[in-house]
Parts: sequence; structure tokens; C-alpha cells
Amino acid sequence: MAKWGQGDPRWIVEEREDGTNVNNWHWTERDATSWSKGKLRELLLGIVVENEAGHCEISELKQVEGEASCSSRKGKLIFFYEWNIKLAWKGTIKESGAKHKGLIEIPNLSEENEVDDTEVNVSKKKGDGDILKDLMKTAGIAKVREALGEYLKALKTEFTTGMILPTKAVATQELTVKRKLRENTLQASSPVALGVRIPTVALHMTELFDTTADQLYGIFTVKDLVQKFSKSPAVLEAEKGGKFQMFDGNITGEYIELLTNRKIIMKWRCRNWPEAIFFPEHYATVALNFVPTLGQTELQLDCKGVPVCKEENMKYCWQKQHFEEIKGLLQLNTLKSFS
Repeated sequence: MAKWGQGDPRWIVEEREDGTNVNNWHWTERDATSWSKGKLRELLLGIVVENEAGHCEISELKQVEGEASCSSRKGKLIFFYEWNIKLAWKGTIKESGAKHKGLIEIPNLSEENEVDDTEVNVSKKKGDGDILKDLMKTAGIAKVREALGEYLKALKTEFTTGMILPTKAVATQELTVKRKLRENTLQASSPVALGVRIPTVALHMTELFDTTADQLYGIFTVKDLVQKFSKSPAVLEAEKGGKFQMFDGNITGEYIELLTNRKIIMKWRCRNWPEAIFFPEHYATVALNFVPTLGQTELQLDCKGVPVCKEENMKYCWQKQHFEEIKGLLQLNTLKSFS
């Protein structure tokens, strides 16, 4: 039997408060299934491809079946993932304005194959529109593979944060760095995460409004209407690259893309969101799609990059402070002068 302190150093519990999996020797496993489903939705939904003939967009994540996990053993990470994914796409032929729909199927995304070798199948409902199918089979598949690659990259970096624990020497060094950083930021007013990327989730919400698409679009782009539903001063520059500020400065951002009466894409940030030293002023990406229906307009909201700790706040903000207030504004008939 080895004397005290002379055994295999991988089994020696060093001077750490938790005493957990020292030197990363023991097997640990973390389920990545739920996180992966959110990340795949975030990366795949809303992909757009376009050429001179037509415009196509992935509009729905119809199926995500499978599982994913990450294991740690002897300081090494081992990944397992197996997914069967089905996506819906829709497109418009520019010359005729004809609309068509179809599916993208990924029957086996797994660690057994490289992303470039993963099978991706494109189909279209019966009828004309093969020109859109061809667009999805070329540019569409390329963008889907790119998104799958981003998912795997995030799985191996973002998701695994904290799985490889530091040894005594590394932990001591980290504590020294953190102490110096803390001393240098004592006067900072906002909470700071020490050099780690903020964990995020994606949100998808839909809501029906008893109004036309152009009126609903105006509520998000006309300063007076924004001030009416938010019941607070607003600053608005509704153009690409334009800034906005709402709810007394609690919400700030920038317009990335505006397609009149169809879509708005924004950088979006709430004042109380966390920040990281190397990634200050974290912004989410918010996409609003205005879909006309019979006598109504469906607003499709997709948010990417929402801090995990603010997920419920984000849902509340949009449901209560946006959707319900806008419906109240419509009921008061304050849009009579808007055309």
C-alpha cells in the first residue's frame, strides 16, 4: 500500500473545497438532449436562400428525434449524438409570385459521419416549382450543413463549459486571475461573468392579431405607435442599421433587416442582461414575421441568443408588454389615421 501522499496523483484529492472528480479522472456524463433541441431550433429555423429565380426559407422545425450527451474520462471529452430531423420550407417564384412548400429531412446526424457526409434530402409538394426545389438542394443544403456544423461546434465548446475541472495548480492560477479582475472592476456597476460566454437559449412564440399585416408592421416601426403601446418615450430609426430605444431605455437595439409589412430582424438587448468581460453588451437576435391570415395577422417571433437566466423574463416581456398591450391599442381604435 502506498504511503500517504505517494499514490497515483490522479487519485489524490488536492486542496479543493469540492473534492469532486479531481484531475478529471472519473467518468462523468451530461445529458445534452434538451439543450441540443433548443440549439438546433435556433440555428436552423429562419434560414433563407435566394437567387434571381426565387426566395426560400425554412419555416418550421417539424421533428427533432434523438438524443445527445457528453462524457468526461481521464480529462478527455467524448460526444454522442444521434438525430433525425425534419424541416418545412416555403418559397416564392419571383417572376410569377407562385408559392410552394416542401420538406428537408436529415435522417441520421451522428458522430459516425462528418457534417459534409451527412445525408440531407429535399422534397417538394406536387406541382410546379422545381426551380425552388433546385435552389434548396444547392444553396439550401449548404446553409443547413453550415448550421449543423455550428451546432456541433457549440456542443463541444458552449455546452461543455465546466466539465473539465481544473487541477490544484490551474485552480490556484484561476483564482489569482479572478482576484485581480475583481479588484480592477470593483467600481463597475453591472454584474460581470469572468471571461465566459453567456449560455443562451432560443425562443419561438406566435400570436394572432385582429388587424392587417401593414398595420401590425407599423406598430413596430412608427415612433408614435411604439410609444402608445409601450406607454413610454421611445427613440426609433426604422431603417437598416438604425437604432431603437424603448421602455425608458430598458430595451435597446438595432434594426438589421426590414422587409416592409413582412419581416423585421433586430439586435435586441434588455438593460439588466448579464455581461461578460470579453463579450460586453450581449445582444439577442429577434426576428418578427408578419403572416396574413383570414381577417387577421399571425406574428411569428423567433429569438436567438437569449441568456438562459432571462428566458422567462423574455417570454413575459413579449407576451405581456408587447402582445397584450398591442391588442389593447388595437381595441381602442387608435389606428384610424394609420394607412
